[in-house]
Amino acid sequence: MDFRLRKSEISEFNIALKLLKSAAEFLSDKNINQWGYWTNPPKEKIQWVKDGFKNREFYFIENQNQTILGMVRILKEDLLYWGDMNDSAMYIHSLVIEKRYIGQQIGKRVVQKIENDAKNRGIKYLRLDCDSSNENLCEYYTNIGFNKVGEKLLKLGKYNLYEKQLKF
Repeated sequence: MDFRLRKSEISEFNIALKLLKSAAEFLSDKNINQWGYWTNPPKEKIQWVKDGFKNREFYFIENQNQTILGMVRILKEDLLYWGDMNDSAMYIHSLVIEKRYIGQQIGKRVVQKIENDAKNRGIKYLRLDCDSSNENLCEYYTNIGFNKVGEKLLKLGKYNLYEKQLKF
């Protein structure tokens, strides 16, 4: 399935919240304790998404018919999880695939697309975090070339920090 990353519009904020809530419910149905806060998000999480929309960091994953398959947030820095790294990196957050499209390798291909874009721009690292309790997702990121380089304890959970050094 072909797709593109389309920069979100501020008017699409509620679509993002629905995608996050749907992902949280899907994970809960699978007995995975991750993102439960998105079913009734606290103010700071809603603000985090609003800030991402204001900064034009969210992208919708769309097929050729403009059907939304999911979304991802791409940042130039991530002070909350990574601090001031002072190097050339892109940060991937909130990669969500609509449940009816899961299993079609879309998430992996989105990460590859972001990686290719980063390489074309001379970026040295891709970074992301993952809830440490979701062992399958942590393993998934390792399998697609990311290395665990640290951990971060925040109010809503413990997160593994993953990094991929890009080769040119």
